[in-house]
Amino acid sequence: MAVAEDTTALEASTVATAEPAAETENASYEYPGPRPLPGAILPHKRILAFYGNPLSKRMGILGEFPPEEMLQKLDQEVANWEKADSITPVQPALHVIVVTAQGEPSAGGKYRLRMTDKMIDGVLETAKKRDAIVFLDIQIGQSTLQEELPELEKYLKLPQVHLGIDPEFSMKNGGVPGRRIGTYDAADINYATQYLAELTKKHNLPPKLLVVHRFTQGMVTNTADIKLRPEVQVIMHMDGWGGPTLKRDTYRRYIKNEPVQFTGFKIFYKNDLKRPPGRLMTPEEVLALNPKPLYIQYQ
Repeated sequence: MAVAEDTTALEASTVATAEPAAETENASYEYPGPRPLPGAILPHKRILAFYGNPLSKRMGILGEFPPEEMLQKLDQEVANWEKADSITPVQPALHVIVVTAQGEPSAGGKYRLRMTDKMIDGVLETAKKRDAIVFLDIQIGQSTLQEELPELEKYLKLPQVHLGIDPEFSMKNGGVPGRRIGTYDAADINYATQYLAELTKKHNLPPKLLVVHRFTQGMVTNTADIKLRPEVQVIMHMDGWGGPTLKRDTYRRYIKNEPVQFTGFKIFYKNDLKRPPGRLMTPEEVLALNPKPLYIQYQ
């Protein structure tokens, strides 16, 4: 779905969390921001997510195959990462797009379409089969986070449900999603983290995760002004596709050079094969990046 810079464009019965942090006040902690609160997933685990929409075979691996077959493929990727890094436990995840950008001014002229509760409930039920956490991803079009997040509150207040926001489809100054790359400012990200932090305090939840997609400079502005809160763990996620050299360069330019807190890296099963050498990066190659991504997403 995203491209690298030089291209065009329910309540769950089980909750997966990390063990409470065992660090003392004087122990070293290498990541920006507050130390993890009890129940935080990062940096104790590495998250391995399948991305997409179950209603579309074109938006990612999550919807490309029937649920059971998709889960079997997720199991295999988890095993691959456990083999590559036997020290860091792998937390499986499903990352589902629940607000999709549209090329027409549908849904009140906002160029976005909200998915039904039935679809979201189905993903939560599928995730329970692997004790997987769930990310709800939103592509707001010409809407706003202030308008969209409250619509998802009944899900975001569940302990196993987290949030993803995609600047690519945030058309702040008008325009049609997909025809140009959108943007979020630190102020938008701060609104999202404050919203999530208030939910965690109100409902006594473990820390929430916020994934922010990025593959160009302009997709996220004023990163130095992003506020890090103990109740929310922020992942800046490298969302560009291409060959290994291009992907490493994109990671260096827009993730490593503007660190926020934790980092992520996406592998495209199809788009990454379109350019030489026509292969996917291996877990070992991704683990050689600095900083090592703690969120891995497959589309």
